[in-house]
Amino acid sequence: MYFFLCHLSMVEVLYTTDIVPSTLANLASPYPRAISFWGCAAQMYNFIVLGISEGCLLTAMAYDRYVAICRPLHYSTLMSRRACAAMVGISWLVGIITATTHSSLIFTLPFPSRPTIPHFLCDILPVLRLASAGKHRSEISVMTATVVFIMVPFSLIVTSYVCILGAILAMGSTQSHRKVFSTCSSHLLTVSLFFGTASITYIWPQEGSSVTTDRILSLFCTIITPVLNPIIYTLRNKEVTRALRHVVKRQVPSP
Repeated sequence: MYFFLCHLSMVEVLYTTDIVPSTLANLASPYPRAISFWGCAAQMYNFIVLGISEGCLLTAMAYDRYVAICRPLHYSTLMSRRACAAMVGISWLVGIITATTHSSLIFTLPFPSRPTIPHFLCDILPVLRLASAGKHRSEISVMTATVVFIMVPFSLIVTSYVCILGAILAMGSTQSHRKVFSTCSSHLLTVSLFFGTASITYIWPQEGSSVTTDRILSLFCTIITPVLNPIIYTLRNKEVTRALRHVVKRQVPSP
């Protein structure tokens, strides 16, 4: 699990590095800052690579929890260092293939001479709406990839936790139930944040959504979720929780 957490942390650091600097520069500037055509393409490419890789890593982490709880005697074999490295490598590979396909489809479309994106990043749907031709084919491609690379990993995660739930119900001890739920709670919350915002952004019909709604959802995906995830996983650590309680007790005077 810690091996996957290291890579998940790296993905989220790169995620925010790709988006936050340009966003802060736009906020600090009195006028909207221009981004070049290839700069927009590079930002979208990195955004897709990191987003798809994160979804695959969360799926690998769910499988790790499944093996640890449902097949503990086979854990060292099924989750060997080589197997974990292969899962991480496949996650990055899937992200690269998806980003290459999407970017090549979208940025070969004809665009206006001076397009303006009503967004703080070069996201897929806002950029796609600017294209003057070939939108229908690209939208079908985008939605197909969305179903494959959002719903399939999410379905695998749900399947893993259904098996875990069956194993929990088979346990007789209440203490064992609490221990297993404590182990899985952080990952479940992270999965809910990531796949929840991604599904609302890319799967729900977009015709009725406003620009403000799109920006808020993208803000959750790109900034708020990566900020919350370290807090979620850190608070599971008993030593960190104990230290926080100690700090709070020192700050709050006793009556």
